Amino acid sequence: MNTALSWIKAYVPDLDVTAQEYTDAMTLTGTKVEGYERLDKNLEKIVVGQILKIERHPDADKLIICQVDVGNETIQIVTGAPNVKEGDKVPVVLDGGKVAGGHDGGPLPEDGIKIKKGKLRGIESCGMMCSIEELGSDRNMYPDAPESGIYILPEDTLVGADAVEVLGLRDVVFEYEITSNRVDCYSVLGVAREAAATFRKEFCPPVVKETGNSQDIHDYLTVEVEDSKLCPRYCARMVKNIHIAPSPQWMQRRLAASGIRPINNIVDITNYVMEEYGQPMHAYDYDLIGGHKIVVKCAKDGDVFQTLDGQERKLDSTVLMINDGEKEVGIAGIMGGENSKITDDVKTMVFEAACFDGTNIRLSAKKIGLRTDASGKFEKGLDPNNAKAAIDRACQLIEELGAGEVVGGTVDVYPEVRKEVRVPFDGEKINQLLGTCIAEEDMLKYFEKIDLKYDSETKEVIAPTFRQDLYRLADLAEEVARFYGYDNIPTTLPSGEATTGKLSEKLRIEELAGEIAEFCGFSQSMTYSFESPKVFDKLLIPEDSRLRQTVTIMNPLGEDFSVMRTLPLNGMLNSLSTNYNRRNKDVRLYELANVYLPKALPLTELPEERMQFVLGMYGAGDFFTMKGVVEEFFDKAGMHKRPHYNPECGHPYLHPGRKAEIVYDGVTVGYMGEIHPDVADNYKIGEKAYVAVLDMPNVDSFVTFDRKYTGIAKYPAVTRDISMVVPTTIMVGQIEDMIVQRGGKNLEGYELFDIYQGSQIQEGYKSVAYSITFRAKDHTLEDKEVSSVMEKILHGLKEMGIELRG
Repeated sequence: MNTALSWIKAYVPDLDVTAQEYTDAMTLTGTKVEGYERLDKNLEKIVVGQILKIERHPDADKLIICQVDVGNETIQIVTGAPNVKEGDKVPVVLDGGKVAGGHDGGPLPEDGIKIKKGKLRGIESCGMMCSIEELGSDRNMYPDAPESGIYILPEDTLVGADAVEVLGLRDVVFEYEITSNRVDCYSVLGVAREAAATFRKEFCPPVVKETGNSQDIHDYLTVEVEDSKLCPRYCARMVKNIHIAPSPQWMQRRLAASGIRPINNIVDITNYVMEEYGQPMHAYDYDLIGGHKIVVKCAKDGDVFQTLDGQERKLDSTVLMINDGEKEVGIAGIMGGENSKITDDVKTMVFEAACFDGTNIRLSAKKIGLRTDASGKFEKGLDPNNAKAAIDRACQLIEELGAGEVVGGTVDVYPEVRKEVRVPFDGEKINQLLGTCIAEEDMLKYFEKIDLKYDSETKEVIAPTFRQDLYRLADLAEEVARFYGYDNIPTTLPSGEATTGKLSEKLRIEELAGEIAEFCGFSQSMTYSFESPKVFDKLLIPEDSRLRQTVTIMNPLGEDFSVMRTLPLNGMLNSLSTNYNRRNKDVRLYELANVYLPKALPLTELPEERMQFVLGMYGAGDFFTMKGVVEEFFDKAGMHKRPHYNPECGHPYLHPGRKAEIVYDGVTVGYMGEIHPDVADNYKIGEKAYVAVLDMPNVDSFVTFDRKYTGIAKYPAVTRDISMVVPTTIMVGQIEDMIVQRGGKNLEGYELFDIYQGSQIQEGYKSVAYSITFRAKDHTLEDKEVSSVMEKILHGLKEMGIELRG
């Protein structure tokens, strides 16, 4: 997007800034200026001169000697230009002045070319008459310039005037980087509105009046739109008695500065309005429109259409076309057809200003291999309410420039009018969001500058339809920040937990899990969330298991990555397998892995994501080693209650006699055990492997990072050892429950230090030995206090069928 500063000033009359000031301020308010080019760069001491007399050079056939009036004096200039004559008014660079480049139109020197008084073939020359290329421009911007020779100024040009000013080169062309959500800024009016708000000047858009004679376009033309989703609005107007001529210089200069080559008044008006309003337009020869009817509908598969550039384009049923009563006459939003183009013989034409679906235009342009200025704007998603104003502006220019007679009325197909968006306004919340103390009155003044209205009764800001980026309070806060000035917003800390510079509770727990695992010798692994449906067979999951109800990926990398995992073991076992088969010994791995559990199939809402803390190992260590790692994590996470282990768990991928669910405070928080031998074979793991899986959402509710200081014990501890013969059906956990239950307030701890099954113990029993510690906080325990508690413990154990060993 390029605009000339002079064009912006046409709508912001009081704008008086340098190019750099404009660049900096506009960029800070969100209209980023990528760079700028001064059209008068390296143009110095250039005035309007009039040739009074021409004589032939005595020593050169191709040179002439000119006496040139430059206003305050007459100077002599020797030139070889073939196109000058006496009386011509031309741009003249005086002695000591500079021009931008050479007459050959090659690359411009960085510092220009300095002109000095000198002699040509012995004749003094005190300056130089300039071609348009030497002024740093070309015939795209000045179509009336000769292909080679001096640029001839209009006869009424004032002699001695600043030629650079006369030629309109005292200007700057800015290049913008417009974000895709600011479609309104793909127009000169949109940028000018931003400039007026940025510099706090009045915005004066052109006053558009609907023109036209007493006739009615509906008597000449009908329009039918078959697909209102792809074409939400279609406006058409007619112009009779067309007079093709060059457009005025001011229009040519503005178009050329925007990178558009002037052609004639009709074409230039459509391009001018496209740049001014950001609304592409197209003109059709009315006499070539079959049945004097326009039909907007999609092409048929296999259709071929010849566009204005003479190329044949292959179409399909997704490409929207403009048709007349007999044939296709244009590809909607991209380019018109050769069969209805405007020629110099045109008498009556139809102006089209429509709004098309941006996504469809982008895809269509890609399919047919043709992207134009118009399609580039349409694909951003234009405002349909802008189409009528743009076509009226074009017709107004038609009449002002004498290019034709506008027929009264407009054919306007607009079945569903786009309405303004109302956004609740809360100045206090905006200040909280920005960390500012801006008065609501000031915020509303910012809004007023960019055409946002305020409804004081409902306390809502009304966003015009051309602002398609304003939907919520945060969008309004951005507008306030832009015009208050990002550089004026003080540095503040964000609100919430992040203010203290720490992780969230969830992330702290996950970080702790990783630290404990690494402390216990585990290395972190990372595996894919995508898996193969074959995983469930490898893990011996039953056919009716809920775990087989997976989220299927629409565009998977392949079958092996076609579903989202519902349990985390496949990745861990694959990692253990890889290490085992590469002959790595004593491998310990952990992973914090999400599983994805659909709430219903087919999906009606996002699946539930649950973080799993997964531990896996083989080599040195066994079931009890893994149990110790789990309990170490619980202890460091502030979960000081003793977990229970339920061997009656139904996980088929675990060894039936060496597995357990982990229960904490009555809630199942995970499971652990040895991998089933068949599963280990499926994964080609040749020795015993152990896993533990903790469901972090269930664990999180029990974790606490609160710590209370307790001093060093002042009184001594008393220890009692007991050795018992226990039925094998009783687990040590049940024994520990009894010790805790009857140990009283002075129980400090207990430790299992021996367990034995063998020939010295009768079959069906095992020998278990515990060391139990007691300590009082306020006195030294006496033997009778400890003995009393021990009797309670032993009595409880006896009720369980446990006997003391002698």
